[in-house]
Amino acid sequence: MPISFRGGATAALLFALLCAAFGARATEISRIDITGLDGAMADNVRQSLSLAEAIGREHSERRLQYLLDAVERETREALEPFGYYAPIVRVRRDGGVVRVAVEAGAPVRVRRRSVAVEGEAGADAVVREDVAAFRPGAGEPLDHVAYEASKGRIGRRLAERGYFDAELARHSVEVTRAQQAADIDLLWRSGARYTMGDVSFSQAPASVVDADLLQKLVSWPKGAPFLQTRVERLRESLQRLDYFAAIDVEIHPENATGRQVPVAVSLTPARRSIYTAGLSYGSDSGAGVRLGMERRYLNRRGHKAQAQLDFAQRRKTLTLQYRIPAFAWLDGWYTLGLQAADEQTDYIDNRRVEFVASRSGQVSRELNAVAGLHVLRERWAYAAEDDGNPSTPPDYRYASFTYPQLDAAYVGVDNRLMPRRGFGATAAVRGGLGQVEASRRVSVVQARATLQWFHGLGQTSRLITRGELGQTWSDAPVGTLPPSLRFHAGGERSIRGYGWREVGPRVGVQGRRFAVGARNVITSSIEYERYFRPQWGFAVFVDGGSAFNRRPDWHTGVGVGLRWKSPVGPVRIDIARGIKNPDSPFQIYLGLGAEL
Repeated sequence: MPISFRGGATAALLFALLCAAFGARATEISRIDITGLDGAMADNVRQSLSLAEAIGREHSERRLQYLLDAVERETREALEPFGYYAPIVRVRRDGGVVRVAVEAGAPVRVRRRSVAVEGEAGADAVVREDVAAFRPGAGEPLDHVAYEASKGRIGRRLAERGYFDAELARHSVEVTRAQQAADIDLLWRSGARYTMGDVSFSQAPASVVDADLLQKLVSWPKGAPFLQTRVERLRESLQRLDYFAAIDVEIHPENATGRQVPVAVSLTPARRSIYTAGLSYGSDSGAGVRLGMERRYLNRRGHKAQAQLDFAQRRKTLTLQYRIPAFAWLDGWYTLGLQAADEQTDYIDNRRVEFVASRSGQVSRELNAVAGLHVLRERWAYAAEDDGNPSTPPDYRYASFTYPQLDAAYVGVDNRLMPRRGFGATAAVRGGLGQVEASRRVSVVQARATLQWFHGLGQTSRLITRGELGQTWSDAPVGTLPPSLRFHAGGERSIRGYGWREVGPRVGVQGRRFAVGARNVITSSIEYERYFRPQWGFAVFVDGGSAFNRRPDWHTGVGVGLRWKSPVGPVRIDIARGIKNPDSPFQIYLGLGAEL
């Protein structure tokens, strides 16, 4: 039956439909403004608000009002981890903007705190330090983040030190809102401490080195108190061997016999041979190729061998190396090395053969040392002394030296690939006797040290400073010392803005001057880096220094650079200009890999 409306009834129906349509109209929130809180608290509130999910989306008035009603409760809950249990929260909607004004008020403070460890760990000095450092302390705001971090630190420390039966017997935080006070009660019962047990090694799918060799890496006696750091050191020692593609070190407290924890090491051998090939180019050496071969393990005793050939137009180097594991006293290697080099550039004709026998040792995670004996034979002649007559042989100089050398390298940074805090340093001392000018006997002693310091500035910037200092003591004129025993300056990681070895005493050839090296060297650098995107940044820097015999002739270079955090490591491209009479107007440098 058709239905019709007349007069006022029709108008009333239309009004009702319009009201319903208006009530169902979608509304959008553009942003949420939070005032009255510092950065960390404001961020936590913002992340806790259900209303934040509504930004940029259309919602009905009913749904939006539900989210607005929840803002006060969610804000209060978000402030409790910071110790604020009675904030005043005012919520106001201004069109598409929701304004949340907060008065945090006085925080709840710790009134009483009882934190204790019973059992053997109660007398453990390291555990006691963690208990003494527990935060928050009496009178401090009840910061739940600090509370959980301190509680977790004690729990981890008990496990790291072999208290595998430890249990948290009491754990409570009682808050009295009326008195703005909190009472903390924590009690661990540690039980007895476990000790280090047997270490077993398994290699699959094939065994490539003797288990007896690997057992030498175990740095603790059976029955020593358990320490997780001992297990981690074993893992690191195995990684440094480079025999294995995968290393899995597991402890099994549940299988302990007499509280001795067995350690099971599962190893997957790496490929035995590595072959490398690449192209190279240098302004002094010219275009070239680089070929290499390494045998990770030659026999079951873990011996290694390596050969590398750098064959460029004007500089050729062949390096042979044989390494034998040396695990007594310090993890390291006995190394026998032989290097032959031939350099034929515009200013020097140089050939060198050097034999090295050395012993390296990993003193600690940060410090590595190498003690070696070097035997050097070198021949050289300068183009500046050529009379231009092809029938006249070059005026070659010869030198032979035998000397011991001690090297040390320290790396104490937060991240070796991209450090933001800490420093790295190297030091080298060598000295011995040699023969120059056919029959003259001379002595030489040299020392060299470098230092790099890193300091983060905020989240996106860092400051890098670098220094180098080297000195020679010898009864021979510097011109009679072989070029490989002289100091040079200029180029990347030295003084940017100048060519390789450009800074220092020089000789002239056809109107051009070439560095010949010096007794001493000093360089310094300061660099500022800033990243404007997660992977991309820029740098500005100033380098300075000199290679000199008596007094430094200081040279300074300035430049800018581009930085890229590539998937395979940092990439650096620098453009620099020397301020003091450089040979070239600008120098371009490309650096790959870690800075330490």
